[in-house]
Amino acid sequence: MGNHSRTDLDLARDELLSHIHRCGVLQSTPAQRQEWLEDTVGYLAERHPQLSTEELSELRMIGERFCQPVIPHGRGNTALTMGADQEGETAGVGE
Repeated sequence: MGNHSRTDLDLARDELLSHIHRCGVLQSTPAQRQEWLEDTVGYLAERHPQLSTEELSELRMIGERFCQPVIPHGRGNTALTMGADQEGETAGVGE
């Protein structure tokens, strides 16, 4: 992997992304995601006390972005239905 030494922020980020994948927060409501993220970043702050306030803010921002993929999660959300609501179309794409 080379000589790149991983920072504490790198380790905390990887841990956060792993938690997001494992816990199912991607299927929750936006309010639930925000609450979960608040709790999880607090937990990571305790696990990584060397992180600065700025790094914890960056970690939270990374988590927020990761939880908002380009194509929304869920069975009814596909590349074909993306943007249909914004253009005034119905969900019957391809009919």
